[in-house]
Formats: sequence, structure tokens, C-alpha cells
Amino acid sequence: MRNLILVALIAIFTLGGTARAAESLTTESALEKRVTTLAQDLRCLVCQNQTIADSNAPLAIDLKNQIREKIGQGMSNDQIVDYMVQRYGDFVLYRPPVKATTIALWFGPAAILLLGLVVLFRYLARRRREQPADVPLTDAESERARALLGTTDKDSQ
Repeated sequence: MRNLILVALIAIFTLGGTARAAESLTTESALEKRVTTLAQDLRCLVCQNQTIADSNAPLAIDLKNQIREKIGQGMSNDQIVDYMVQRYGDFVLYRPPVKATTIALWFGPAAILLLGLVVLFRYLARRRREQPADVPLTDAESERARALLGTTDKDSQ
């Protein structure tokens, strides 16, 4: 009987410890999912073409740690994003809002492409205008061409 009680107590304490470990793993998993979700909306300031979730740069790792810290302080996702924008500017957002300070980010590439197309079309139009009209060859030029090609007047007719 005494052994049975001892086994039951060991089982209870062991299962209780396992339940707490599973609960903390679930909490950590939820924390990491939230960190990843936020990190996918923020740009790596070093890489600039990656989110901090995708980057292994030291600054990206620091930013992810800051996100974990802010979550631990009980901040909401919006508050964390606002904190990052306040600290690093709109550029930290992977999809910055359209406003006066970010207009170059949104429309700059399209403006450069359009400018390049305008320059290309103007160059082609000017080149087309500057091409000489079809002018027939003079008799001397025709004779020289025939001599170079090794043909005679009879061959060309």
C-alpha cells in the first residue's frame, strides 16, 4: 500500500511538471508566432529588401528581441509598430503608408521608368529625323559599287 501511494505521488508530480512545461511551450510558441507576424511587417534596415523575419543581420535580430521585449511589457501589435515607426521612421515599415514623406518610395520607381521611356522615345524620334533621305547614287558611286562587287552593267540589268 505504501509503495502504491509513493508511485501515485511520483506520477502526480511528474505529470504536473509535464503539464506546466507543455503550457510554457504553448505560450512560447504563441509569443514566437506573434513576433514573426510583427517581424514580417517590418523592414530590415540593413538589408532593406527583406523583412526582419527573413533577415539574419544583427540589427534584425536586435529588432526581433525588441519586439519580444515590448510583447513582454504587454504592448499591443499596433503599439509595437508605432514604437518602431517613432524610433526608425516610416522606412522601417515593409509597406509604408502613402503620405508626403513616403511618396518617393511609392512612386519613385515608376517615375524613373517613365522618364527613361520619354528619353528613349525622344532619342529614337530625333535619330529618325536626322537620317538622310534615300538619295540615289551618282553615276560615279554606281560604277565604284559595281567594281567592288565585280559585276558589270549587263549583270545588273
